[in-house]
Amino acid sequence: MARETGKRVAAAAPKQKKPKKPSRLTGQQKVLLVIAICLAIVLAVVAACQSLFVRPDVENKKNNDKKGENAQEEAIDYGDGVRPRADGERKSADYYTVLILGRDTGGGGNTDTMLLASYDVTNQKAMVMSIPRDTMVNVSWDVKKINSVYNMHNGGDKGIQALYKEIAQLVGFEPDYQVVVEWEAVGKLVDAIGGVYFDVPYNMDYHDPYQDLVIEQAKGYRLLSGDDAMQVIRWRKNDPGSPYGNTGGIGDSGRMEVQQNFLKAVIQQLMKPANVMNIGKIAKVFQECVETDLSFQEILWFGKSAVSGGLSVENVEFLTMPWKGVSAWSRSYNQNLSYVVPIANELLDIVNNKLSPFVETFTLSDLDIMSVNANGSLRSTTGYVEDSKAAVPPVKPTQSDPVEEPMVDENGNPIDPETPIVVEPGTGEPADPGPADPGTTDPGTTDPGTTDPGITTDPVTPPEGGGETPQTTPETPAEPENPDFIIMEPQPAA
Repeated sequence: MARETGKRVAAAAPKQKKPKKPSRLTGQQKVLLVIAICLAIVLAVVAACQSLFVRPDVENKKNNDKKGENAQEEAIDYGDGVRPRADGERKSADYYTVLILGRDTGGGGNTDTMLLASYDVTNQKAMVMSIPRDTMVNVSWDVKKINSVYNMHNGGDKGIQALYKEIAQLVGFEPDYQVVVEWEAVGKLVDAIGGVYFDVPYNMDYHDPYQDLVIEQAKGYRLLSGDDAMQVIRWRKNDPGSPYGNTGGIGDSGRMEVQQNFLKAVIQQLMKPANVMNIGKIAKVFQECVETDLSFQEILWFGKSAVSGGLSVENVEFLTMPWKGVSAWSRSYNQNLSYVVPIANELLDIVNNKLSPFVETFTLSDLDIMSVNANGSLRSTTGYVEDSKAAVPPVKPTQSDPVEEPMVDENGNPIDPETPIVVEPGTGEPADPGPADPGTTDPGTTDPGTTDPGITTDPVTPPEGGGETPQTTPETPAEPENPDFIIMEPQPAA
């Protein structure tokens, strides 16, 4: 018993603590050490963040291009035309211009969506101008619609370079950067940010078995998925037998307005702080579907500048290039084709006050704006027309003149000797070219306008039998939305 009691007493005895080693740091030194560690962490985070955001340096880019770094395959040749402005004093320290092209890889690479944007980061103002795809441009071939430029130069980098050249001449200055976006990117981006709320303005009901296209969207405000978004921005008209009716649809001008409004909704969604968590998904879309001479870090810099600078949707202006409808004679088709031409004075005002990054103002002679003279010949505000045959009055066949048999393919379809041959992708075999007009509007049969549409600021009521058309783009009923073809240069007969 005594032994057990002794064991309990021994067990209860407290253990002696080992003596602490004296600290080598004073209390003040410890505080300083903690502060230094925190600062190091902050600096590391800042450095990491800074590497994500790189301010675009336009001057450095131009110098690199001159040295051959990041240069396009061939230097742009502006020929005898006026070279667009590429440098000068800028309106603000951070004022940038970007050409945005929407390319449909499923439709032969057609670039039917063309946007020219300016962003004044210093003053947090932005402007985006849509360019209609039927815009007449100063080119050497017969059918002068701007959406023919990409494929007339065999697509790819050369096609983009040629389109960049034409738009630069149209507005008088070279955009700082260019962004080529595949159509699929729109849907992927919408899905990446969790959808976009949008007020669909029309009941949309269009089916095109030619390209397996189905558009079925009900009018109203709701959350759109990526697939919904792609349907909405591609729609122009309903099926002829649609229960919603079909009176010609909204055409290209109406579709551009819908696209602009949808872009506003996307911008609103993108600028929400919650989308910081989606940066990885957005980056993936960028890598898969975007070709640009901007780095991803530079694009992030634009995004950060917009969010931190307080850019609001109200300070982003969307508009369509001011235009009017005209008709011009086609030598290849022996009939008038429909175009749109800019209203010169209005476009000049937009360039000087909203688009151009330069302090120096432009005049009409700086912009390459095409128009149709009263005698049917074409002219440019620069005084030079690349197609010499179009610069003189057209010679139209009369009833007494013998009509030459047109060149046809193996299916009996006429072949345009001056514009590309339509072939099936990957086969080289002629495809069904659809309507006779290679553009997007009905050719019409009237004479060209009786005034200079490039200079007048108001459309002129067309006289009986000819003249200008109002600011609407007629639709070709048989034309698919984005036909699945590619375009190649005609080959000489064997």
